[in-house]
Amino acid sequence: MAGKLIIFSAPSGSGKSTIVNYLLEQRLRLRFSVSATSRLPRGAERHGVDYYFLSPREFRERIAAGEFLEYEEVYAGTYYGTLKSEVERILEQGDHVVLDVDVVGGCRIKEQYGDRALSIFIRPPSPAIEVLRRRLIERGTDSPEVIENRVAKMAFELTYASRFDLVVVNDELHQAQAEAFDHVKAFLER
Repeated sequence: MAGKLIIFSAPSGSGKSTIVNYLLEQRLRLRFSVSATSRLPRGAERHGVDYYFLSPREFRERIAAGEFLEYEEVYAGTYYGTLKSEVERILEQGDHVVLDVDVVGGCRIKEQYGDRALSIFIRPPSPAIEVLRRRLIERGTDSPEVIENRVAKMAFELTYASRFDLVVVNDELHQAQAEAFDHVKAFLER
């Protein structure tokens, strides 16, 4: 059976990473696609584990060579993206790929893989923007300016929800995890 892709996208603070990590712990033959970036490693981050760390020049060369399924220049000279080779490596090993990407990247990957991919948008409960602001403040890792920038980005990202196959509202984490699990399991069994 050929492997499939599960694409997760969500605004920051929606609980997407927690849901993805939960699914990776289940027995679904899911493997996480490691993204590439042109930024330097932070703390204990390791090449090939946390990210594929590329120089800005190498990243641009790989873009020109068509080696990315999707990418974005987040800040001048700082790129993030999904290498085709990473996804194909996992698929060739007979496993399913889990991707954690931004909304634009999620839509691009879905377009390329069509019915072989399931795209899931994780949405915070309504009023989403106020819930996100509160979660980011409670997390205590960002300055007020960063929080407001993330809130503005969220308003943009929420406009993409309807372009995904499914929207899972993360109002109660265990319920959202169970719902995501049920959808993913059904998709993989099809």
